[in-house]
Amino acid sequence: MLPPALTLLLLLGCLAAGSGTLSQDGTPAVKTIPAGLASKATEELAEIYQGASTSAAAVASDTESQPTTSDETVVAGGTVVLKCKVEDPDDSSLQWSNPAQQTLYFGEKRALRDNRIQLVKSTPKELAISISNVVLADEGEYTCSIFTMPVRTAKALVTVLGIPQNPQIFGYELPIRETEMAQLTCRSSGSKPAAQLRWKKGNKELQGGAPEVTEDSNGKTFTVTSRIEFTVTKEDNDVEVTCTVDHESLQNSERSTSQKLQVYFKPTATIEPDPPYPREGDELRLQCEAQGNPIPQEFLWTKEGSDVPLHLNTNRVLTLPFLNKSDSGTYICMATSTMGSVEVRYNLDINDFSQLPTPHVHSTPAPSSGPSQPTTHVTMATASSFTPVTVQDASPISSFPSGTYHAMIGGVVAIIVFLLLSLLIVLAHYLIRHKGTYLTHEAKGSDDAPDADTAIINAEGGQASGDDKKEYFI
Repeated sequence: MLPPALTLLLLLGCLAAGSGTLSQDGTPAVKTIPAGLASKATEELAEIYQGASTSAAAVASDTESQPTTSDETVVAGGTVVLKCKVEDPDDSSLQWSNPAQQTLYFGEKRALRDNRIQLVKSTPKELAISISNVVLADEGEYTCSIFTMPVRTAKALVTVLGIPQNPQIFGYELPIRETEMAQLTCRSSGSKPAAQLRWKKGNKELQGGAPEVTEDSNGKTFTVTSRIEFTVTKEDNDVEVTCTVDHESLQNSERSTSQKLQVYFKPTATIEPDPPYPREGDELRLQCEAQGNPIPQEFLWTKEGSDVPLHLNTNRVLTLPFLNKSDSGTYICMATSTMGSVEVRYNLDINDFSQLPTPHVHSTPAPSSGPSQPTTHVTMATASSFTPVTVQDASPISSFPSGTYHAMIGGVVAIIVFLLLSLLIVLAHYLIRHKGTYLTHEAKGSDDAPDADTAIINAEGGQASGDDKKEYFI
């Protein structure tokens, strides 16, 4: 496609040569323009075309000599690099200046004595510098200039992000009582732009109120405040409430602070028997296990139906040294703290086992609120001193044969066996020592014989009187 000026020139040239019309017989008729007029028009058109060509070249030259830059964002304390490029430097040098129009670098020559500003690259077509340890005051428009005729410039906006400080939690007072309202405030300063705050209790996110944003005294950063309210329960005791600040300057990290809650709540208690199944003659220890914040430090032991307390001190253990049937009954432990008192009951039943054919355990049906299941006759009760008493019965029944009874039977059997063995030993010893004694007269007269022959003769003489021989058996 031809330029507009050249097209106009050709059209006028055609007019200068002549224009045709039709004659009455239908043949073309030629009308001639004077030569002086055509020559003058041609000269004027040539001048117009030359001027248009010069303007187009000037525009192209301006575009190639125009420097280019880019906006930069940097976190306070970081480093930013400013680059300025030009396609046709036209034998001129590039220059960087700060928002106060102070020259930083002219080509490769340092102009401002600031050790934070360093030369990165310097060529006829590019000038790059770096600014380290950036502060909020470094924010603004930086200018890149090239000194041609006329001087051409380009702007680069540097944005400095202010890093928020660690958040702080206010408004917490130790301790918080159960069912009271906790009111906490979280605040973080120094952010630019304004930061965002979020709350968490344990692992659960909490929704805070609308944040309040105020400008800091330096006129560049902001302080953000967030408040939250919630009702505490005993499950919140020792739970941490965390406030976290989110900001683009933190670059995938986070800053947070936590506050551990201390919640005072009413005590609860249970009674633990030792042994679990006491028997007659055993020593029974009843231990009152109490929980709460603060932990109960005073314990009162009583027996239902008796006006005299069994114990009133810090000892949570009640000892019954030798159980008998008179110890049967309901024992009550009252645990007391600054948040109130709680009662727990233990039913003890000592039976006469000589009247029981077989051991057994009493049972009662479970409450009707759930599936029906038998439970052993061990019941416990808890009741708050300032709330309606809620009672749970618990009493283990001794249902096994008495150890003392078995010991007595064993002792009697052992004594009988020992006596029988002793009698058998004495009788055997007597029989061994008294087998038998015999008295005869067969050798009568031989005792007085002086020698053996006389004794034989005397003995033979004695045999003649065999009728007189007698025998005695003892």
